[in-house]
Amino acid sequence: MKLPPDFQFSQGSLQAFVDCPRLFELRYVERLAWPAPESAEPLERERLLVAGQAFHRKVLQHSVGVAPGALAPPPIDDELNRWWRNYQEAPPRDLPDRRYAETVLSAPVAKHRLIAKYDLVAVEPGRRAVIVDWKTSQSRPSRTSLAARLQTRVYAYLLVLAGHELNLGQPLAPDTVEMVYWFANFPTDLERFAYDPAQHEANAVYLVSLIETIRGLRDGQYPKTDREARCGYCRYAPLCDRGTGASQAGTETEDQDITDAIDLDLAIDFEQIAEIEY
Repeated sequence: MKLPPDFQFSQGSLQAFVDCPRLFELRYVERLAWPAPESAEPLERERLLVAGQAFHRKVLQHSVGVAPGALAPPPIDDELNRWWRNYQEAPPRDLPDRRYAETVLSAPVAKHRLIAKYDLVAVEPGRRAVIVDWKTSQSRPSRTSLAARLQTRVYAYLLVLAGHELNLGQPLAPDTVEMVYWFANFPTDLERFAYDPAQHEANAVYLVSLIETIRGLRDGQYPKTDREARCGYCRYAPLCDRGTGASQAGTETEDQDITDAIDLDLAIDFEQIAEIEY
């Protein structure tokens, strides 16, 4: 089976390929349902997932100007309440006033469409653009780990390619873009990544090469990861004769947000996408 010509790449699908090409094949090419239990502790994982979704919704409401007192009360979940309190007490500072929440951008890359959904993009037209991503992961990933994630590369790259409508129709220069990770469990310990033309050029070469590599693969050409320790956390492990995939207890890697499962893996009707200024 070959990758469909209209397949839309996201940071999630590209990360899956980098982590394990066989995982990418099973999930995105063959589109197989998970054959193993989602977690050894499914109720806890579900609770964290629901809490993460609720947190993102509340931050979205706040970002578009809903007064805190008018927000719907959160579900009775101590962790969610703590995250929300952390956000109110220590949100990212010094963000431009022109803000776009839950914004989807896309651009053609290597004969496919590359898409990204941003938690928040704050823009000072002609001067700077700040990408903010809310993370509800239980552990605080290292800067090295975050720098290596496809999200960090894809989000900045795609904002430069397709973010002109957020910048009064003018192209965004790479050196005006910054990415900020804000952690609900570590609200004062943000991670910031500046961007520049050299990184943008390197990302262009890397992402085009990565997508072209994937495009060129056929059945049986997607190797399994050499890092077999990861297989204990993969729900496809039974299909690879690498265990039951039942050791997953919330996240597949130390730096993977529980809400990363909710990305843009499903097809999007781009005719329905509209950028809304708040």
